[in-house]
Amino acid sequence: MMLSCALIRVMALASKGSRKWLQIAINRKRDVLLEAMRLSGAVAATGSVQWTSPVEREGFKEYCDSAALDRAGIKGLKGSLSEFWPARGPVWDALGITSDSHSLFVEAKAHISEAVSPPSMASSDHSKNLIAASLEKARRFYAPRSAAAWGPVFYQYANRLAHHYFLTKLNDIPSTLVFLYFVNATDMQGPASELEWQGAIRLIHCVLGLPENLQRHRVFDVFVDVKLLRDSLE
Repeated sequence: MMLSCALIRVMALASKGSRKWLQIAINRKRDVLLEAMRLSGAVAATGSVQWTSPVEREGFKEYCDSAALDRAGIKGLKGSLSEFWPARGPVWDALGITSDSHSLFVEAKAHISEAVSPPSMASSDHSKNLIAASLEKARRFYAPRSAAAWGPVFYQYANRLAHHYFLTKLNDIPSTLVFLYFVNATDMQGPASELEWQGAIRLIHCVLGLPENLQRHRVFDVFVDVKLLRDSLE
C-alpha cells in the first residue's frame, strides 16, 4: 500500500516567484505555457495538456506521494512507492496529463538559487538509507559512467529524476518530467535569458554526472518568459 500525503497547500494567488508565475501560466495563460512545452518537445506539436494542479478553482492545491500519482492519472504500479521513497516525498509544482496519455510532472524555478537545494532532511535512519539507495539506483540509470554522489548537492533536482526513474523504468509508466524555468522574473532577480538558465543547467548536470540533456528519457527543459504572463495581472 502506498503512503500518501494530504493536499499540501491551499492559498490565494502567490505573491511572487515561480509559484506565482506557474499559477498564472496554468490558470490564465495556458497557451503561452503550451507553446513553450511544444517547442521543447515535452508535448507533441499538436498535443495539449489537461492540468490537474495547481488549479485556481481548487485553491491552487499541490500534491505529493500517491495523491500526486492520482492527479497525474496513474492508477496502478508494479512496485510500491513506499518501498522506493519515504512518505511525504517531493511536492510537485504542477501535475497534468498530456493528450497522448503521458503523466506530466513539473518542477518550476524563477531564479538560480532555487536550484541549489540542501540535502534531505529525513530524520530516521531508515528514511535516509532508503533515499540514498534510490538516488544511487537513479544515478546508475541516468549516469552509469559517473561516480557522482547524488544527495549532498542539487538534492531536489536529483530526487525529481529519481521519481521519474521509479515511474518510467521500474513501473513502465509513460511519463514526462519537465524542469520549467521562468525568464525575466524580475520580482526574484531571475535570469534575463535562456542562456543564463542553460549555464546553470549545465553546471547541475556536470555536478551530477549527467549527459548534456535527458530528452531520450522524456526529461525536458522548458523556458517561459514572464513578460508573456504579466498582462494577465493588468
